[in-house]
Amino acid sequence: MLFHLCATCGVEQDPTTPLPDECAICADERQYIPLGGQEWTTAEDLTRSGHRIVERELEPGLRGLSVEPKVAIGQQSLVLSTPAGSLLWDPIGHIDPSAVKAVAAHGPVLAVAASHPHMFGVQSQWSEALGNVPILVADADRAWLARTDGPIEFWSGTHEVAPGLTLHQIGGHFPGSAVAHWRDGADGKGVLLTGDGVFPNPDRRTVSFLRSYPNRLPLSAAVVRRIADQLSQLEFDRIIGNFDNSIDTDGRAALEYSATRHCAWVNGEFDDLT
Repeated sequence: MLFHLCATCGVEQDPTTPLPDECAICADERQYIPLGGQEWTTAEDLTRSGHRIVERELEPGLRGLSVEPKVAIGQQSLVLSTPAGSLLWDPIGHIDPSAVKAVAAHGPVLAVAASHPHMFGVQSQWSEALGNVPILVADADRAWLARTDGPIEFWSGTHEVAPGLTLHQIGGHFPGSAVAHWRDGADGKGVLLTGDGVFPNPDRRTVSFLRSYPNRLPLSAAVVRRIADQLSQLEFDRIIGNFDNSIDTDGRAALEYSATRHCAWVNGEFDDLT
């Protein structure tokens, strides 16, 4: 059985039904169908064309997985290891036996989870290869699942993956957009894995909050304030996104400053500068 995935976003499709004319995730206003039209691929095709998965350490207990050359959106998956087991966060749109072996080498995998539907990747294939581990999906985003045949567990609000490792639903980018809070990361100061819900900027000092990044759709001041207030309840020093982007220190202050700045701009407080 071939497991097709969208060549643009990397999200897998249901292998038991005909491929749709367009990927539903890419046809949404937050993403896009390429100028050349919809294309599909498989992990086998990617391997044959020379794509490989590369692992690197980001800090003790946290490793990144990326595909070279770039595949689809090009996100970096994160493998976060705790004494109780590991979480595969924002699964990439590719899989091969050597990468599965590398992930499993860091201890038993407790679950696969994505920050939002753009990052579903080939989560069902990863789950199966790792022993049919649970696939954690925010209930608010269940309609975006193209594959529902795996060991999917829906959650809302907060979900503890392991002691000191908790998922938090913040909404915004998608209603079910989530972050993962790792209490013991950054030498005990705490790490926040954010996906696109809170996006570390190239200046490495601020973050962005958008409904769509490729199409530049903003979020309202009220939503951004809600996200910032919710995350202010967590202790963290470092913020790590899904494209090798991060705030390496003072993450809480960076998030609060960025939220206040965003709200001021969308409320017109800086219109005199335009």
